[in-house]
Amino acid sequence: MRRIVVKLGTNVIMRADGKVALGLLCGLVEQIAALRAQGLEVLVVSSGSIGLGVERLGLAERPTALEQIQACAAVGQSRLMALYEDAFDRLGCRIAQVLLTEDDFRDPLRHNNLRATLRALLSLGVIPIVNENDTVSTMELDRPAESEPRERIFGDNDKLSALLMKHIDADLLVLLSDVDGLYDRNPTDTGAQLLTEVACIDEGILALAHGGNGRGRGGMTSKLESARIAIEAGKPVIIANGRTPQVLERIVGGEAVGTRFIANA
Repeated sequence: MRRIVVKLGTNVIMRADGKVALGLLCGLVEQIAALRAQGLEVLVVSSGSIGLGVERLGLAERPTALEQIQACAAVGQSRLMALYEDAFDRLGCRIAQVLLTEDDFRDPLRHNNLRATLRALLSLGVIPIVNENDTVSTMELDRPAESEPRERIFGDNDKLSALLMKHIDADLLVLLSDVDGLYDRNPTDTGAQLLTEVACIDEGILALAHGGNGRGRGGMTSKLESARIAIEAGKPVIIANGRTPQVLERIVGGEAVGTRFIANA
């Protein structure tokens, strides 16, 4: 394994009370830095900008008006990067901010430029911190009624991370959230069992997904759709709990953590 993509969900970045989960975030940063010290190339796809903006602006809840959501993203993105910059800098790691829209995958020239830039950053030992550019792009948040319909390429950071993995030729995608993985029924039900390995994402597996808690745009359905993108491209995926101690180091070390989705041959 030489290159991995790690997606940190909003429910990893933020606490239940809307504040930053600083201790958890710094712990994950330490693990990523340790992997980088071992010679692995790591790309981080990070949610949390809107949640951080809501918290920074002192709003009681996430707004519903599109322009206010974009304003929260603008405020929160700078704070998100400040957190990463401070945490990684203390460990001697360099980072770079990469903000993307769907057109960066749709337009061939922009797509080629993106791949070249990411590869250059990785070759320089830099850890890219990737997020959707919610401040200027409404496609990822909500498509205005008067705009022409277009096929969605992504719409949340789960799918974005799967596309990045596919196009940057990474060896593993790790989706971290506040759940241990995929269960055979609602995880709150008595007797629910964690599925440690999934060989095929069919309709039966998709039916096991349940909605998120409302802070992020993903949820298990989005994660399964993202996992399907990756495994169809021949790449393995692991969905795990970001609060699990040393979760990244254990995954890279070969431990059975979370739910592993087997890549198609």
